[in-house]
Amino acid sequence: MLEVLNHPLITHKLTQMRMKETTTKDFRELLDEIAELMAYEVCRDLPVKPIDIETPMAKCVGYELSKEVVIVPILRAGIGLLDGIRRLVPTAKVGFIGLYRNEETLEPVEYFAKFPKNLDQAITMVVDPMLATGGSACDAISMVKKRGANNIKLVCLVGAPEGVKAVQEKHPDVDIYLAALDECLNDIGYIVPGLGDAGDRIFGTK
Repeated sequence: MLEVLNHPLITHKLTQMRMKETTTKDFRELLDEIAELMAYEVCRDLPVKPIDIETPMAKCVGYELSKEVVIVPILRAGIGLLDGIRRLVPTAKVGFIGLYRNEETLEPVEYFAKFPKNLDQAITMVVDPMLATGGSACDAISMVKKRGANNIKLVCLVGAPEGVKAVQEKHPDVDIYLAALDECLNDIGYIVPGLGDAGDRIFGTK
């Protein structure tokens, strides 16, 4: 499933992020705000279970989440989505995955990985601002699957059709959530119109 979250507040904030004159501070804060808004929609179908509670007036049946949520940012840009989602789901646990591509073999190399236990019993959100070629997302999803994850959501800010297609073909069981689906990739693999290099703009490294 692909869902593009065409919410007016998300669209408004994303437009501000796209502007080349947006400062590092504003870019980071806007991403954080969009992440929280996206999380509300991404979590819409989380499973719940009934529990017996007592209000100041009477006993009743309430509901609480029945599965743990694990957020897995793809380093480094994925960190920009983390706090916004955790504000909405403060009980969520966090894993991290770092990847780079071997320049000779073009195969993904995992240089850092740390995950909570029992991924097989959790809902795992793999998060990264950009879904461009889909290579990093596909590799990260494969790696969390190897750790047992079987209920996976890919949450990205901006995607290109090429990246969406790549993930859908390799991981048809993964739901994809985007704030915007852009036109295409350019000849160097950047999303157009996109917003530039998300990692550099989050951390002010360029």
